[in-house]
Amino acid sequence: MINQLKAWLKERHAARMSIQADARRLIAYDERQAYYSAQRLIARARSQGNAQEMLRWARVAAEIARTSKVAEMDFEVVNAIAEEES
Repeated sequence: MINQLKAWLKERHAARMSIQADARRLIAYDERQAYYSAQRLIARARSQGNAQEMLRWARVAAEIARTSKVAEMDFEVVNAIAEEES
């Protein structure tokens, strides 16, 4: 049981590091538009029916919102992105 818990924690840590790395990559590319880039990836995954990928990019978007002070986050733009991708 302890080994299973350790394995789960290790897997969760690796996933968290991957999400943070993707957020940093999008921020490094264009910090102002990073949140919108993540939203585009969410919309694309949703249109492809890939729920796991959609959740992953939603976590990346949340990480961008948490860490970036200059990323733009306008709900109207997010809605336009969703409409554009569907």
